[in-house]
Amino acid sequence: MNEQKRFGIGVVGAGMGAKPHALALQSLAGSIDVRGVYRRNRAELETFCQTYGFPPADSYEALLADDKVDAILILTTPNAREDLVAAAARAGKHVLMEKPVERTLAAAERIVATCDAAGVKLGIIFQFRFRHASRLLAEIVAEERYGRLEAAHLVVPWWRPQAGYYDQPGRGTVAQDGGGVLITQAIHSLDLMLSLCGPVDAVTAMARTTRLHKMETEDFVSAGLEFSNGAVGAVMATTASFPGGPESLTLNFAHATATLTAGNLTIRTMAGETITEGETSQGGGGADPMAFPFDWHAAQIADFADAVRHDRQPLSNGHTALHVHRLIEAVMASSREGKRVVVSS
Repeated sequence: MNEQKRFGIGVVGAGMGAKPHALALQSLAGSIDVRGVYRRNRAELETFCQTYGFPPADSYEALLADDKVDAILILTTPNAREDLVAAAARAGKHVLMEKPVERTLAAAERIVATCDAAGVKLGIIFQFRFRHASRLLAEIVAEERYGRLEAAHLVVPWWRPQAGYYDQPGRGTVAQDGGGVLITQAIHSLDLMLSLCGPVDAVTAMARTTRLHKMETEDFVSAGLEFSNGAVGAVMATTASFPGGPESLTLNFAHATATLTAGNLTIRTMAGETITEGETSQGGGGADPMAFPFDWHAAQIADFADAVRHDRQPLSNGHTALHVHRLIEAVMASSREGKRVVVSS
């Protein structure tokens, strides 16, 4: 690909989750060219495009026919993804898509296989990986700076109100979202945990719906984890913790403990040293799910465009996303069956 040419993106979907993407794309205007945005609701599409200065597209087919579109950014609900990805792959367009890949592991695997067969890149939006503190901790883990990882503890104490969130049609249903707190909210933190700690071999879990919500799927999950590298771990994730707080991932190494709380990292070493790095930001853990900055999205979009230009895998891609889908499937199976479940590979 010509390094001088702006990377062309077509956007499909412009609902609640599109705002940070739009702001990120605006900030990347020097290198990213938004060729068009398509949404079926024309009035809402026009409002979105006027707000952010993007051109509306007449149809999805029009975006696919544009030879200046290098990739499609898919921001629809999970139940509308598979056909859109297949059409993009047939047209030779790379795909960057909001999490999750799909509602089920089987559908997610089909999407990844479709992109592989067509030779197009597939990136999955997991913006937590692109926080400064997350990247720093990834370097520390890769270098084994504080020795072997022995344990991990993830807490996602978020809040979503019934009115205005779960009362929306389709919200928290298997048919639209594929599940509850795990696949819709905690999936970001679970993906980050796996990227730092490696794969999980087995889980023992409990998933329930609290009396605070009326919904089809789970709003509270606890699980014990057995990592492939011999470390152990625990997860608690909920959307029933009013008013909602920042997610926290603690990693216990042989010689130090590192804690990521939203975008802030604190390391305490056994030699008595304390190291802090981070940023002042909200995390989307409260009633407003979009209360976070857009720079993490901008960093991920830039990484995806660079991956296409240099023919490499994006940092967060379809294959890495399958790890978190397999973990979620195992957690839910363990809860249903009331026993330890081995994570599929």
